[in-house]
Amino acid sequence: MSSKKSLAHVQNRIQAAAREAGRDPETVRLLAVGKSKPAEQLRRLAEAGQKDFGENYVQEALDKMSALADLEDLIWHFIGPLQSNKTRAVAEAFHWVHSVDRLKIAKRLSAQRPEQLPPLNICIQVNISEEAQKAGIAPSETAALADACAKLPRIRLRGLMCLPAPAPDAESQRLAFRQLRRLQEALIRQGHTLDTLSMGMSADLEAAILEGSTLVRIGSALFGPRD
Repeated sequence: MSSKKSLAHVQNRIQAAAREAGRDPETVRLLAVGKSKPAEQLRRLAEAGQKDFGENYVQEALDKMSALADLEDLIWHFIGPLQSNKTRAVAEAFHWVHSVDRLKIAKRLSAQRPEQLPPLNICIQVNISEEAQKAGIAPSETAALADACAKLPRIRLRGLMCLPAPAPDAESQRLAFRQLRRLQEALIRQGHTLDTLSMGMSADLEAAILEGSTLVRIGSALFGPRD
């Protein structure tokens, strides 16, 4: 399937799910995740109209940014686990970070974000299924981290992200996403201004949108299986 066709196919899925949820499809943003795919594949997608791109590895992302520097208005999202020694590169080059799960990382991103750039948009990654091997903060600790992040000067807390355990059916998928939405609603009641729920991937984007996702992270449905 060509880049243009795969993009249209995913956009149609998003629109159908949004309509089923009684939502405006424009409220759901598509993030194209280019894990291990060459910059030229991202270029073809960008030429078909895609603006938001997500990457898991810092150096790979920087190489792609350099290769695509002639394209205007691309928005780069870091979505992978973030180590302390990589925060400066991310703070300097990205527009969004979805994987903040501890205060140390948030503080480093805030301190290292260049003054001439707008604040870095961040989401707190929540380990919603509480899996031992997965990154993300425990749901019960999210409010304290949100309070601390909201006080930092060069970052802007936008919402929450999750990567739930695989589920056997749509209803089970929705349960995890519903938990994240309720967690965000609780934070909003406590005074946080949050507008982003980063949840849903190629296999479960419909369930995520039905539960309020505003940003779906799509790789294989756009680019094919990972190399």
